[in-house]
Amino acid sequence: MEKFEKVTPVEDFNWDAYENGEAVTSVSHEDLEKAYDNTLNKVSDREVVDGTVISMNKREVVVNIGYKSDGIIPMSEFRYNPDLKVGDTVEVYIENQEDKKGQLVLSHRKARASRSWERVNAALENEEIIKGYIKCRTKGGMIVDVFGIEAFLPGSQIDVKPIRDYDVFVGKTMEFKVVKINQEFKNVVVSHKALIEAELEQQKREIISKLEKGQVLEGTVKNITSYGVFIDLGGVDGLIHITDLSWGRVSDPHEVVELDQKLNVVILDFDDEKKRIALGLKQLTPHPWDALDPNLKVGDHVKGKVVVMADYGAFIEIAPGVEGLIHVSEMSWSQHLRSAQDFMKVGDEVEAVVLTLDREERKMSLGIKQLKPDPWETIEEKYPVGSKHVAKVRNFTNFGVFVEVEEGVDGLIHISDLSWTKKIKHPSEFTQIGADIEVVVLEIDKENRRLSLGHKQLEENPWDVFETVFTVGSVHEGTVIEMLDKGAVVALPYGVEGFATPKHLVKQDGSQVQLEEKLPFKVIEFKKDAKRIILSHSRIYEDVAKAEERAERKAAAKKAAASKKEEAPVIQNQIASTTLGDIDALAALKEQLEAEKKKK
Repeated sequence: MEKFEKVTPVEDFNWDAYENGEAVTSVSHEDLEKAYDNTLNKVSDREVVDGTVISMNKREVVVNIGYKSDGIIPMSEFRYNPDLKVGDTVEVYIENQEDKKGQLVLSHRKARASRSWERVNAALENEEIIKGYIKCRTKGGMIVDVFGIEAFLPGSQIDVKPIRDYDVFVGKTMEFKVVKINQEFKNVVVSHKALIEAELEQQKREIISKLEKGQVLEGTVKNITSYGVFIDLGGVDGLIHITDLSWGRVSDPHEVVELDQKLNVVILDFDDEKKRIALGLKQLTPHPWDALDPNLKVGDHVKGKVVVMADYGAFIEIAPGVEGLIHVSEMSWSQHLRSAQDFMKVGDEVEAVVLTLDREERKMSLGIKQLKPDPWETIEEKYPVGSKHVAKVRNFTNFGVFVEVEEGVDGLIHISDLSWTKKIKHPSEFTQIGADIEVVVLEIDKENRRLSLGHKQLEENPWDVFETVFTVGSVHEGTVIEMLDKGAVVALPYGVEGFATPKHLVKQDGSQVQLEEKLPFKVIEFKKDAKRIILSHSRIYEDVAKAEERAERKAAAKKAAASKKEEAPVIQNQIASTTLGDIDALAALKEQLEAEKKKK
């Protein structure tokens, strides 16, 4: 049986207050409230104070600031700090000491924002490492929440490695360094790359100090550009220039390597000051020229692919890293200046003949025209003197026409061998470039690989006939077709042209012959070899006048002779009567005339 201790009741206990639920104490209610208030912090609205995290879940964080009630803050305001835990001290902004529900209303975001600008400037000045929450992507980088401020993180400042996917960083909390602040526009630029560069710089110095030329290292393809490939050697980058990727020609580095590929590279050179490392990939394999067939010799036929084109020739790859040049002059037996693009293009598969081979200099020249026989070897048989052919007009000069009888066989038609009758000043008056023209082989110059050709020789020389038609003294009707300073060109029958000097173009009335005037002309000179006919219009009436004059003189002479016979005795008497004085006078006159002649 349990024993109970006997207790003496309080004499002045207030049972009525106890029944009404009131606290039973000897201290007054007012005193209790006063004592309670003295234990709490004195806070006011719109004030920033420090609080302690007392509990948290996925949605809310409960913070005690030493007030009569705790404040609840959404967890989203702490997303920049994923390491938040119970017991951490955080700054809060008092929005309201007591809302309608009697709840203390706090904000961590506003507390951070109220001090953010001062803290950001201090972070820049002190090179402080701060935390930020990456909110979203933007053009050229990311937007980061730093102390409640939206700062810009450039894409180039996210990491030391090129970033290919920016979206993987959205929603992450990372450490940053403030690198730039625009005070006027309140813009802040942060960098994550700056945090790791110092560490990488030390790593680079250590790695470079251990490098040696010819050393082989394993690396990872970090970036591929048009001019080469960047390789991560474990904290330091090196560059494989596009020419050092393969012994063969590489137009795009993507053909040889791919991103994140691991491969061995050899160190070609490095610079301690600039920290540049030149790497090679092709140097890990033997040079293709060393593996070239030792039996290959001049005159052999090879097959390859056109890899590079130039005006002067084409480079043919007959094996990876082994190329030969086909000069444009070795592409055709023709001597016409042409571009290599007229014969082939990049990617063509061609067969060629080895012309020169220098294994020490690793050079080779090739030719494709040698696959066909040289047409000049049998030129006398195929194009004997006197044979007729059709040629293509290739070019003009003032003295003739250059033609191509076939590829590699050229000839010249002198301007004088174009026509028997026409006076041609320039070959363009007779034919045009690209036109076909019939020719006769006149002469073969095998040494200079040139034929002398003629066109007019296809017909008989009409001047043999003209010699009997346009005889000196014969008169023919002609038309003045061209007026020159030295005379006029006159068109005669049978397509022949003659020439008359100005003095032979004077008409009987004294006027000058005009262009396109049709008149009779007399042939005063005919030169068959020079194919020249000299004409005169004025000679026609002049010769008539001279003939009449000669007839008159002849008649007068006959008449004088008759009268002379009758006067002969008289003259004899006069001669007999001449004195010595007369003879002396004549001698003196002769001497005077001779003296005057000498003076002149």
